[in-house]
Amino acid sequence: MLRRLIRHPRAQAALARLLGLYLATVLRTTRWTLLGQEHLRAALSPPGQGAILAFWHERLALMAPAWQVARETEPPLRGRRAHVLVSRHRDGRLIGAVGGRFALCMVHASSSRGGAAGLRAMLRLLAAGECVVITPDGPRGPARRAAPGVAQLAALSGRPVLACAAATTRHRRLGSWDRMLLPLPFGRGVIVAEPPLAVPREAPEAALPAIEAALTAACDRADSWGPGR
Repeated sequence: MLRRLIRHPRAQAALARLLGLYLATVLRTTRWTLLGQEHLRAALSPPGQGAILAFWHERLALMAPAWQVARETEPPLRGRRAHVLVSRHRDGRLIGAVGGRFALCMVHASSSRGGAAGLRAMLRLLAAGECVVITPDGPRGPARRAAPGVAQLAALSGRPVLACAAATTRHRRLGSWDRMLLPLPFGRGVIVAEPPLAVPREAPEAALPAIEAALTAACDRADSWGPGR
């Protein structure tokens, strides 16, 4: 009964509004630090180029606040929107409803249906100089294992992968498959960008271990960060 209720469009809309308000509260009440600005600028160079930003799925709840902080902090991102690849599943629709208030646009696709269409859409966006965001282990995992799509996108577009992560000093870990990190208000937050990774056009899947290692390193750096360290 509860599951059917949650699937109802009105219930989904109400949940999206509540989640959006909650994340906006986290954004406003958290003191943020951005690490790796030089890597972010390198990924966006030369001027006017798009970028591939990648997060592990466990940091999904922090993606919207992190993007908002980055676009307000870094001049190359001011006024720009990011395009997020999400599944066609109802979870993807919920993410889309929440992300709209944080200058995030959704590109709906899946590994089983619409994956090729999603890849083509992201390639068009990158060619137009837009930023795209991917969670390479979403939507169902396994956790911290990157699907080939992120490497294929980088190879075909010629744009590097920028491995990112975010963390807050006040948070909870959920019991989901990815042990998602849920931020709490009134803490300190950090956003980490690792050096951009170029992916050769030939055999792009060979770059997946390096992409996974960079994403995990970003998470480790974010989790170990603290004021004064």
